[in-house]
Amino acid sequence: MPELPEVETTRRGIAPHVEGREIVEAIVRQPRLRVPVPDDFIERLVGSRIGTLSRRAKYLMLPLKGADTGSLIWHLGMSGSLRIARLGDLPKKHDHVDLVLDGGAILRYHDPRRFGFVDWLAGSQESDPRLVNLGPEPLSEAFDGERLYCLSRGRRMAVKPFLMDNAVVVGVGNIYASEALFLAGIDPRRAAGRISRERYERLAAAVREVLAAAITQGGTTLRDFVSGTGEPGYFKQRLNVYGRHGQGCRRCNGELRLVTLGQRASVFCPACQK
Repeated sequence: MPELPEVETTRRGIAPHVEGREIVEAIVRQPRLRVPVPDDFIERLVGSRIGTLSRRAKYLMLPLKGADTGSLIWHLGMSGSLRIARLGDLPKKHDHVDLVLDGGAILRYHDPRRFGFVDWLAGSQESDPRLVNLGPEPLSEAFDGERLYCLSRGRRMAVKPFLMDNAVVVGVGNIYASEALFLAGIDPRRAAGRISRERYERLAAAVREVLAAAITQGGTTLRDFVSGTGEPGYFKQRLNVYGRHGQGCRRCNGELRLVTLGQRASVFCPACQK
């Protein structure tokens, strides 16, 4: 599944090609996505001009100005990707939506599993139920160890699913939670409420370090994710624990263990993570 770094990589990749451009045609080949494509999708879009792209958690927002002022809200689901194509590039299987722009670029949505969606957002982000209860962005000043410490008091759940709760902080998915906990030296099974303020400060710093590195590297190549320009991510080459159970720890060479927490696989080093 594309996580926050993959979505941010997509935003940065497609933004130079679409911002300020007019939508001259919209093509919907498959409207039956996780959220059905609105019936008036094409009518609303054609003739609109795209503003500055933004991201909230794993949602992409494309503000539009034209006959209808609002935004497109896009979610890539489990296997979706937004890529830049050109006029004459024939659509492939699972290329469900095209936005044809003046200048010849096409913003093309590809999604084999159809768990993603594109929808119309008429009001503000604060009014949308999908966005209203989200926690802070992990790379923002609103996220720090103090927040983790305060929200975790009295919580018996394991720290890893606590960290992956979007009401606590957005966008820290399975891959990056595993990696951050390793860098911070925290056992993912430890109860969230039994971790000190000092250790949460280290964990918050590790979250920021891991996510910033992943964005710089273009995300993590898992299954078929590629960026908006069609390039794969390279952060997978730097993973310390995720997907490496049974292998040697990069720090101590001890065997990495696999457990299940919150119905998600978690790999950690019993010697380095306490």
